[in-house]
Amino acid sequence: MSTYTQILYQVVFGSKDHIPFLTTENEYILLGYIAGVLRKQSCHSYIVGGASNHIHIITHLHPTVALASIVKDIKLSSHKMMLENAKLFSHFPGWQVGYSAFTYHISAKENLIRYVENQREHHKVYSFKDELIQLLKNIQWI
Repeated sequence: MSTYTQILYQVVFGSKDHIPFLTTENEYILLGYIAGVLRKQSCHSYIVGGASNHIHIITHLHPTVALASIVKDIKLSSHKMMLENAKLFSHFPGWQVGYSAFTYHISAKENLIRYVENQREHHKVYSFKDELIQLLKNIQWI
């Protein structure tokens, strides 16, 4: 028998001290890079997005990939990439030490994708800190 999983993750992490570093000219490079890291590990990213100082990833992990390992890979390799492209990422202070991850039923996928697509609008009203507190309290933003 083969291995089948249906675990939908939202992974969220930010920059050190929540310092803004994403701009309209650099975000697509970083978000595409992170999607590529997931793809190389046989993980499916539905969307990688964020706003100014943090990233949201909606993904399924390959059954052989541990969450902590893939987050570590994403943070280490993207940090290196941003250092190599210092002109584009001049305000990047490094990633925060931790991360948050939430699991959802597959039926939440489309709502999660829309939620991540609307991060810029969302953060005109709510700070990253407020958003994370609500996610941790399990209050539905989605």
